[in-house]
Amino acid sequence: MTSAPAPTGKPLLSGRRGPLEMLVLKTFLLVPFAALVLAVPLLWGWGIGWTDVVLTAVFYVLATLGVTVGYHRYFTHGAFKTGRPLRIALAVAGSMAVQGSVIFWVASHRRHHAFSDREGDPHSPWLFGTSPSALLRGFWHAHMGWMFRREVTNADRFAPDLVGDRDLRVVNRFFWLWITLSVGLPALFGGLLSGTWLGACTAFFWAGLVRIALLHHVTWSVNSVCHLVGERPFTSRDRAANFWPLALLSLGESWHNSHHADPTCARHGVLRGQVDVSARVIWLFERLGWARDVRWPRPERLAAKRVR
Repeated sequence: MTSAPAPTGKPLLSGRRGPLEMLVLKTFLLVPFAALVLAVPLLWGWGIGWTDVVLTAVFYVLATLGVTVGYHRYFTHGAFKTGRPLRIALAVAGSMAVQGSVIFWVASHRRHHAFSDREGDPHSPWLFGTSPSALLRGFWHAHMGWMFRREVTNADRFAPDLVGDRDLRVVNRFFWLWITLSVGLPALFGGLLSGTWLGACTAFFWAGLVRIALLHHVTWSVNSVCHLVGERPFTSRDRAANFWPLALLSLGESWHNSHHADPTCARHGVLRGQVDVSARVIWLFERLGWARDVRWPRPERLAAKRVR
């Protein structure tokens, strides 16, 4: 799996979402967000049990790695190669983050890199200008506003390799199933571990809805915050920045300047002290023989990109 070039002869967009598709999209974006808002008074008033804490952490890490290692570093940028079982598992795990199907996500992100912080970028915070009001509008657009638009990135242009992969087309087609499992499995395990319907309901709320919302906003913050503030130790053709407060929650994705300076690199946290959990997972895959041809950072390339 490699980061395929985007044929310029094909249109940028493949169409527009219909009313039903927009309704479903808004439901999966806004319902978890409402749960996240409700979680604040619930946490203050009643707290959260250890079963729900563990389930939330497990499903958060699983789905986040599906996005960071799978959707992003493997499918989008080809930072390593792997076999069919892990490829399918990564696509399913990424789908459980409820950020879009694998082909949609990869096509959108490759488009982002092709036009980063320029016209054509689906979620740059700099598209409306540099005044305070323009940047406020841009922040909203980059964080989540872009997803409420009807336009659909052309997967045939930006992800032809995924469109041509039979396994990924099947995973993509059953996106609804992975969403169902993403909220249903926490409820099932919560019910089994507690032996009560209440345990199933609280696990559905915390490890299902709240976990999805938290992961949404962590990922979206890489699109918004990490293109506005932070350090830029490497040269890149856009305004991507490293924002260390997000490093742990994003499992290494917020070392965004490093990533945009060398997109196909398997490690984003390339400097001393930069924690990158996703890179460590790829390293583990390599040690187990599940990943090969891993594109680790090279000292000479880092030196060439370093801001002097």
